[in-house]
Amino acid sequence: MRAGDLLRQLDQRLLPRLATVLTRFDQGPARSSLLGWVAVLSCAAVLFTAVLATGGPPLPDRTVGEVTRVGIADGDSIPGYERTAAADLAELARGASLADGTYALVSLSEYLTPQSLAAVVGDVGVSFVFGRVPLPDRQTEIVRIPAQRLPDDVTAGMAELAERKEREAAEYRSRAAALGGGGPQERELRQLYASGARLAEQEAAAYRASCACVYALVVRAEPAVLRGVAARPGVRVVDPAPEVRRLERTVFTPPLPEQRDVARPPVDRDLLPGPTPSAEPETTVPSPGPAPAESRVPAAPEVTDSSPSPAVSPVPTSAPPATPATSTDALSEGDAEPTP
Repeated sequence: MRAGDLLRQLDQRLLPRLATVLTRFDQGPARSSLLGWVAVLSCAAVLFTAVLATGGPPLPDRTVGEVTRVGIADGDSIPGYERTAAADLAELARGASLADGTYALVSLSEYLTPQSLAAVVGDVGVSFVFGRVPLPDRQTEIVRIPAQRLPDDVTAGMAELAERKEREAAEYRSRAAALGGGGPQERELRQLYASGARLAEQEAAAYRASCACVYALVVRAEPAVLRGVAARPGVRVVDPAPEVRRLERTVFTPPLPEQRDVARPPVDRDLLPGPTPSAEPETTVPSPGPAPAESRVPAAPEVTDSSPSPAVSPVPTSAPPATPATSTDALSEGDAEPTP
């Protein structure tokens, strides 16, 4: 029943009775008090009717704070993940048909250029792609690029990434030039800045050339269509995710094409600690064994995903830096911001 119809019925039933009562109390001191109560009851009736007609107060969003994870976690077996994802896809295809389709994480067996993606996914709807510049022995940044139109959106996203990487390289070189002092710590930090600048320049050049850097996609399609995608050349595994409702609250972690056994962050040779000569003076007294050399390297700069960021602590620490974990938690909206 609509709110207007309900109010009309209330008027037809209550107004005649109220008129009779008001006529009796037309002459008397209780008239003003009665009118006040009538006004209060009328307002309450209107509010009650409005709430009843709209179905009650709006329900809170129960997904606030919840994060859905799709993909493989660091340290997990990649062959095991592939078998589980294939079994989930087969089970989903045998089950009830999903008219609106379902999201799925499509991992590729090799890095592809933006122009090569259309041959892999065909006319399947794409939400975004994952990419990184596959430089040997370097832990480059994992990025997430919105891509509803292939290959145009991916190419445009790479162009924005190239501009950002060029700014990062310039910032690294500026910080290296402004760094004073000639001590061991300053020299090591200056070398770290120079390494970050070279890496950012290499990434910028690769993205500017629309490199073969894409290794995963997030798509949406019916289970039968997803099985067809899984059978196409170049597709490593399709991991269906019917539990995903909101992409902005989902973290996708596809395996890297070069990794075949266990998922792990790529090793970066410039972040590995190197031994330095021992600071202990030599003595003529024999010792049971050589004194351990102190490994002193500067702390790695603060990182965005898996590549260094210009924001650094001015004083390096003596503890060797841990290899930063790659992540895709952050979205790449607008300026193709990386995701960890």
